[in-house]
Amino acid sequence: MTIDQVYPSRKRCFDCGPVMPKMLLHMRNWTGSECGAHHASDGNAAQNVLAAGLAVLACGEAVRPARKLKSQRECESQRSRKATV
Repeated sequence: MTIDQVYPSRKRCFDCGPVMPKMLLHMRNWTGSECGAHHASDGNAAQNVLAAGLAVLACGEAVRPARKLKSQRECESQRSRKATV
């Protein structure tokens, strides 16, 4: 099992989900933007990687932020065609 190496595991708040737009490597602790939860960046990353890995095992889904699988794009394309017919 692999998770995309650019998956934002350090920058994504495990509690509320948003991704911090920029996080310098020396930042070891931070606060979730929506939930206010305090995170140690390595522990938060570990939780996100575990959750992503479990999603891959359970659903067979690729874990790639901001990218859609070809099958997802095709499905959306088919839905939009049906809606216009």
